[in-house]
Amino acid sequence: MAMAGLYRRVLPSPPAIDFASFEGKKLFTEAIHNGTMEGFFKLISYFQTQSEPAYCGLASLSMVLNALAIDPGRRWKGPWRWFDESMLDCCEPLEKVKDKGISFGKVVCLAHCAGANVKAFRTNQSTFDEFRKYVMECSSSDDCHLISSYNRGTFKQTGTGHFSPLGGYHAGRDMALILDVARFKYPPHWIPLKLLWDAMNTIDEATGQQRGFMLVSRHQREPALLYTLSCKDESWTSTAKYLMDDVPILLSEDSGKDVKNVLSTVFTSLPSNFSEFIKWVAEVRRRDDGDQGLSQEEKGRLAIKEEVLKQVQETGLYKMVTDLLSTEKFVCQFKQTSDQRDCLPNIAATVCCQGAGIFAGISGSSNRFCCRETCVRCYRATNGVKPVTVVSGTVVNGNGEHGVDMLVPLSQTETSSCSSGSCGSFGMHPASNDVLTALLLALPPETWSGIRDEKVSQEIFGLVSTDSLPPLLQGEIIHLRGQLLMLKRCNDNKVEEDLGAPQI
Repeated sequence: MAMAGLYRRVLPSPPAIDFASFEGKKLFTEAIHNGTMEGFFKLISYFQTQSEPAYCGLASLSMVLNALAIDPGRRWKGPWRWFDESMLDCCEPLEKVKDKGISFGKVVCLAHCAGANVKAFRTNQSTFDEFRKYVMECSSSDDCHLISSYNRGTFKQTGTGHFSPLGGYHAGRDMALILDVARFKYPPHWIPLKLLWDAMNTIDEATGQQRGFMLVSRHQREPALLYTLSCKDESWTSTAKYLMDDVPILLSEDSGKDVKNVLSTVFTSLPSNFSEFIKWVAEVRRRDDGDQGLSQEEKGRLAIKEEVLKQVQETGLYKMVTDLLSTEKFVCQFKQTSDQRDCLPNIAATVCCQGAGIFAGISGSSNRFCCRETCVRCYRATNGVKPVTVVSGTVVNGNGEHGVDMLVPLSQTETSSCSSGSCGSFGMHPASNDVLTALLLALPPETWSGIRDEKVSQEIFGLVSTDSLPPLLQGEIIHLRGQLLMLKRCNDNKVEEDLGAPQI
């Protein structure tokens, strides 16, 4: 016998007050006048319903990340970079989340890896008075949002563990507005703050840990300007294990005579798919109506990426890596990465086929598309901004033609022979030596502590130190290091033990 479907639930009131009720509207109006609904308007602009019954943590986080206007650095659908539940999969497989939900610690991990600034507290790490202070601070600002992990049963609601953001606070009644992401079940509602604390002050049976709350805000500048870790690709687990676990052991067992020998030890055993672990943040767009120009925003963004890449290449470590990779021993090992996959015409052919599929809303195989032409264009700026490079192509499929552009930071910057709109085959996008330099800089300092020779150890620490890096590159590397450490903690199931930001 088929079971009848469920259409919402009646909100138990008291203790909750429906946001859309007369009393709920009155609380809302009073809270606005008292200045404790500032965060509400950005959150409500990006309010979403969780797409799966167990996706409350993912929906709450993607809603908050979008409200904070944090750029995910990768595409959602079409050309759009946008946080969606399906993109928050680096700490826990989505199928597992769909089946069992996600823990508080792993939502904190996801927020860190997505590029947010996060402060998280279990109830045994804070007090009710401190919680009220944080609620008031976030409710009085639109650049900080609070996500609560609580037990529904405390509110006489059906279900157990749940996540939702807080949309505001009424000081006179000491009540918080919960923007419940399970809108198919309960509407947004006001709840006494002390009762919310009691609901958080419960044990999650899956982890044996108390629930809590997190404060999510933006960093002062956008992280992952040029590089970001690719957590979606299956290669990240093997590459992360090698870099974080195997390399320190290899270095402690090897009697490296000089820096070149130490780097050779690291490179010799690199997983074959290491280049998929760290991605350069490229941007794909579609040319419509014959428009081939770049906006000032696009030019400015490319100029910043070029500067990050330039700063990578000006480090002493980059020069050492480049010299080593040019030796006969490593030429064959990196031939595929550096000679074939990094060549701009090859990138153009790949990007144009895949780009057409992306714009058509089709992912996966690109064999249904045909590249009619690809080329590299260099756009000269008239206002002193550096020239910008675009890989362009015209792709033909059954629905017509699609013009696709990919904005590319160059490794080789000799562009004097390039004229606006002209095609060519010069240059490379961030290549193996750039990627390896960034990865080596991002490794935790303790990675190198096992080097036996004191002189070599000092030289290595001088090369990989972030202290002397320019602020732009320093921020990029520190973000990469934070991602790497957080992902390792997540993979080792240690995120529940310490909710603090990774020690970088």
